[in-house]
Amino acid sequence: MPYKLLFVCLGNICRSPSAEKIMNHLIEQAGLGHEIICDSAGTSSYHIGSVPDRRMTAAAKQRGIALAGQARQFQKSDFEAFDLILAMDQENYQDILALDSTGMYRDRVRLMCDFCTQYPEREVPDPYYGGTEGFNHVIDLLLDACGGLLQHLVTTQKLAAPTSKLQP
Repeated sequence: MPYKLLFVCLGNICRSPSAEKIMNHLIEQAGLGHEIICDSAGTSSYHIGSVPDRRMTAAAKQRGIALAGQARQFQKSDFEAFDLILAMDQENYQDILALDSTGMYRDRVRLMCDFCTQYPEREVPDPYYGGTEGFNHVIDLLLDACGGLLQHLVTTQKLAAPTSKLQP
């Protein structure tokens, strides 16, 4: 059975769909498409049904990654459906944990930047109200975190050895 990842930000139009598609890109490069499944969601209902933000789409496209999909809201059922839930920042992390009133799924929720190997940031900043530079930084940060996450999964989940370097 594949290992299931869910990336979560506030609106599911910038950070989490970028993390999902970057991770899918790295998974395919590593030849692990049959072993890991990715999805994304938002803690708010602001953008349900919306496509990824055009500025984030442009920043990802510069690195050869196509963003697509429609925003959806995080649901309590996601706790059971996914093996690991990755929050982009502390606020979304706390919002996710607040939905787990018993604490039963607490071990499944982590911060995305826990897997960074090059960047010192502890959170993926929300670029929504910023300029182009902020979107580019988020893509770079997510490339680092997703690479570290994939290495972590290969090691801890005993996945098949990657068939290529884990670089975009």
